[in-house]
Amino acid sequence: MLLQGKVALITGSATGIGNAVARLFAQHGASLLLIDRNQPPNEATAAELERNGVKVRAVGLDLRDRPAIDAAVASAIDYFGSIDILVNNAGIYPRKAFLETSEQEWDEMQAVNLKSMFHMTQAVLPGMMLRRSGKIVNISSVTFHLGVANLVHYVASKGGVIGLTRALARETGDHDVHVNCVTPGAVLVEAEKAVVSDEQVNAFVAEQCLKRRILPIDIARVCLFLSSELSDGMTGQVLNVDGGWIMH
Repeated sequence: MLLQGKVALITGSATGIGNAVARLFAQHGASLLLIDRNQPPNEATAAELERNGVKVRAVGLDLRDRPAIDAAVASAIDYFGSIDILVNNAGIYPRKAFLETSEQEWDEMQAVNLKSMFHMTQAVLPGMMLRRSGKIVNISSVTFHLGVANLVHYVASKGGVIGLTRALARETGDHDVHVNCVTPGAVLVEAEKAVVSDEQVNAFVAEQCLKRRILPIDIARVCLFLSSELSDGMTGQVLNVDGGWIMH
């Protein structure tokens, strides 16, 4: 029960990595604020966890909407008492050739994948700094280390997440707030089917040291480590979870 008595806010919690994080954190005693714009599956997850005795709230909002974020966080603090852990997971990854990418598509990618972390972190950080305690885990991507064609706007946003992590760790360390980052590899999620072929997936696995698919639970376990006392000596770090695809 590594998170007993802690309150965790998880974005992108309806499916995939965020959903696995929510379920694992619940198993380890955390209360949860689940935020996702896809509200029906988000509420279904919350209802299931609540039936199992977890204190949980599900909120549907667009992470580009700062007033809605501030309202959700304020309401959660009133309800739970504090937010001890933030997992910035929500993101989008449509593929598009660079010269075919419109300014609107570029801006949307940065807004959802990077600026949303700015909004969410600013909303929860004052309480963490005041209590001199907090864990922030940002989800980036192995594509930043690889460089991937037809994903320039995505890779740029995920590189920004790493920069945010490192600089914020410097700024918040005096207040005992830990800020770390995970770079997942090719993770087996339902949304993958819309953007990559079976042949591409096989090519990913062939490049890995571990010849199996990386699963959402693989990422969730590292998020648990970074959100618990097990990582109290770490901040500003990037942990790669990709089956040994790249090494740095």
